Amino acid sequence: MSIKDKIINYNNKMKGNTKLIAVSKTKPIENVQEAYDAGQRLFGENKALEMRDKYLALPKDIRWHFIGHLQTNKIKYIAPFVELIHSVDSLNLLTQINKEAIKNNRVIDCLLQIDIAHEETKFGLDDDSAKELLESEEFSQLKNIRICGLMGIGSITDDKSKTRQEFKHLKELFNCFKEKYFADCDYFSEISMGMSDDFEIAIEEGATYIRIGSSIFGARDYVSKN
Repeated sequence: MSIKDKIINYNNKMKGNTKLIAVSKTKPIENVQEAYDAGQRLFGENKALEMRDKYLALPKDIRWHFIGHLQTNKIKYIAPFVELIHSVDSLNLLTQINKEAIKNNRVIDCLLQIDIAHEETKFGLDDDSAKELLESEEFSQLKNIRICGLMGIGSITDDKSKTRQEFKHLKELFNCFKEKYFADCDYFSEISMGMSDDFEIAIEEGATYIRIGSSIFGARDYVSKN
């Protein structure tokens, strides 16, 4: 099946407000262009320099989402154009994003990454740390970022009930934060969760963004570019 056919197939599986992010990390520009030609406009990358290079080379109506662990010294490369940063896992990172947003005369949309899997290889805030961030004086001073929702990465497991419980918890935390901190904020509306192996569960549990990569573009060729 071609990239075009896979894009169409996955988009047909999206329900309600759920949107497909085609995760193009490590894949060549030609592959991204093929997905674009099939109508895809949302793309996800996890390396700032790779995202910048693709942004420069590809059509400017692509909406670029940063989904990986973001180093503070790399924010400047994506700050002029990134649509949404999914992976905010500290107040320090949020503060640095705010600084780069000011330099670019922008408000940058972000998601708080929540550690729902509790695996050593994954990043993210625990529930209490996320609450402390949102209630902090420092956060209240950040005027060039917007928290638009939450992101989570499920466990690597064949236990679908465990995956469902993790996604359900993220949705419950989203609802709690919406009521407590963002009741009057229409923009707090996004839940990013679910990938190739668990996207159907994620959709059922309320995901608004699904991140699909290798199932569209094939096995990844990892490179050192950051």
